[in-house]
Amino acid sequence: MAEDLGLDFGETASVEMLPEEGSCRSKARGGLEARSSSICWALTCCLVLMLAALTTYLLMGQLQAQGDTCAQFQALTRREFEHLHQRAYTDLRADRNKPRAHLTVVRQIPTTRLKNQFPALHWEHELGLAFTKNRMNYTNKFLVIPESGDYFVYSQVTFRGTTSKCGKINQGSQPNKPDSIIVVITKVTDSYPEPTQLLTGTKSVCEIGSNWFQPVYLGAMFSLQEGDRLMVNVSDISLVDYTKEDKTFFGAFLL
Repeated sequence: MAEDLGLDFGETASVEMLPEEGSCRSKARGGLEARSSSICWALTCCLVLMLAALTTYLLMGQLQAQGDTCAQFQALTRREFEHLHQRAYTDLRADRNKPRAHLTVVRQIPTTRLKNQFPALHWEHELGLAFTKNRMNYTNKFLVIPESGDYFVYSQVTFRGTTSKCGKINQGSQPNKPDSIIVVITKVTDSYPEPTQLLTGTKSVCEIGSNWFQPVYLGAMFSLQEGDRLMVNVSDISLVDYTKEDKTFFGAFLL
């Protein structure tokens, strides 16, 4: 600000007023604070952007890792499924090639009982439900084992008759039959001179009423050798029910 001052010689001087010192400091301080605020805001924005970028990177990495894990699991599952499918198909083909047979009953011709051995049954091996497959052979009452291994051997024999009192079973005109029925699956092998009884089933018919039917089922696993022969023996061949092939049967198959 300029003021006119009176001088002794009548001259006028113009004096310029300098700004106050406090005002300048306030303006300088305001400028520094503004710049500091701008710098802090810029740093905050940079930090937020860096955190956002880091979070995005970590999320992308996690998603990629999950995607890789899922892809690996799917690939493993697919390989495992293909392996199981191939194994099941291979096992199915192998099972189809295993020896097996199912024989059904035919009308029996009474035979004389051998010493220490019940009469052996005859069987149907080709017609109806009967079959022999994959080298399994039936000949002269015997089922012949073609291959060494573990076999499941089974038989069911159904008996029928009439009973007048305990201790007597009458079939037709044959009195004084025993009061029990017995079924035996027997193995004959060239390496042993005597037949071997594999399975035996016995049922009492003492308390059965008239016109009785009684099935006897046997079944178990055995380790058999090539050439072994199997047969079914019964205590009384005249009581065997041969009317239906699902009542009396005999079979074996390689496991």
